Amino acid sequence: MNIFVVNSGSSSIKYQLFKMPTNTPVCSGLVERIGLSNPTITHKVFVDGEEKVIKLTPEELPDHEAGLKEVNTLLTEGELAVIQDPADIQVVGHRIVHGGERFTTTTIIDAKVKEELKGTFQLAPLHNPASYLGIEVAEKIFVNATQIGVFDTAFHQTLPPKAYRFAIPNSYYTDFNIRTYGFHGTSHKYVTEQAADYLGKVESKLISIHLGNGCSMAAVNNGQSVDTSMGFGPLSGLIMGTRSGDIDATVVFYLVNQLGYDIEQVSNLLNKRSGMLGLTGHSDMRDITAAIEQGDEQAKLAYNLYAYRIKKYIGSYTAVLNGLDAIIFTAGVGENDALIRELICTDLEYLGIELDTTANSTRSKGIREISTAKSKVKVLIVPTNEELEIAQQCYGLVS
Repeated sequence: MNIFVVNSGSSSIKYQLFKMPTNTPVCSGLVERIGLSNPTITHKVFVDGEEKVIKLTPEELPDHEAGLKEVNTLLTEGELAVIQDPADIQVVGHRIVHGGERFTTTTIIDAKVKEELKGTFQLAPLHNPASYLGIEVAEKIFVNATQIGVFDTAFHQTLPPKAYRFAIPNSYYTDFNIRTYGFHGTSHKYVTEQAADYLGKVESKLISIHLGNGCSMAAVNNGQSVDTSMGFGPLSGLIMGTRSGDIDATVVFYLVNQLGYDIEQVSNLLNKRSGMLGLTGHSDMRDITAAIEQGDEQAKLAYNLYAYRIKKYIGSYTAVLNGLDAIIFTAGVGENDALIRELICTDLEYLGIELDTTANSTRSKGIREISTAKSKVKVLIVPTNEELEIAQQCYGLVS
């Protein structure tokens, strides 16, 4: 069964094509910097154990539709084409950030589901509209395929009430479903399962740190999410590419009552103009790293703010778990940014976390351990594979 997985981020599209039940992809790729300057597409095709790579630098990719159309061309044309026709795709699996109370399991997408998905846009304004657009474009391109949604919020359904409830009147939960949902669940589920296998521990206490353009953490006890940094929407918690993360709600009142902002302006500020972009002028950590290398003090401060927030959550979640076997770095920044990992792990010896700086700065594929031999807590880099997790869930639903 040909299952094509589309993972639309706020400024990117990750994709993989699987011939299930085989877990090794036929091809994979990443469309980066959608809507930004200097977009790129990296397309990899796996033939007889060899990896063949195509890199494209389009003049512009204004939106996700343009990006997915470029991907379709790569799939079907040229000497590295992997399918003859888009109709060869039988299932398209979509990563969808927010399912709200309505979507708690993997779901086949039909007209009714699409209409209900529109009601989640306000919960994840950077991602759910992009995912919806990805569905609409995929319906046009892959005409024979069953469209399936896999929701980031599903993994966090195991949170206990003390973790997901807010201290506001009960009616706001019972009548309006206002609670913590959590996000990046597909990634957190995948990497914590991989880490538990690596450690050889069925029962394990893990902190998963997913750092991309969006960032979140999860406390995972014996395979179940028990707390997570994102909340009702994906704005709370860590400092992100364009999102503020945790902020005193009084700031919102001040913006509205004293500075004359309307709610849409506040939402735009906190979701699209804050985070690392607001602090440095850049949302891509590679651009900020380059600024640090050029002596930009504001960029250095932003990196320290970013790491400090994560460090506070590590302490908090160690308390929640009453112990810790490993912390896991994953996603684009978590897997590739040695500086941010070093800043996060510095001065955590009291918690039993000691980083091996040589291992931290050495690149390699697969799961790798970057803690010292005497570190009581393992520090792991576990490459996430949300696409494989999505493909497996889709295959399980329709096979």
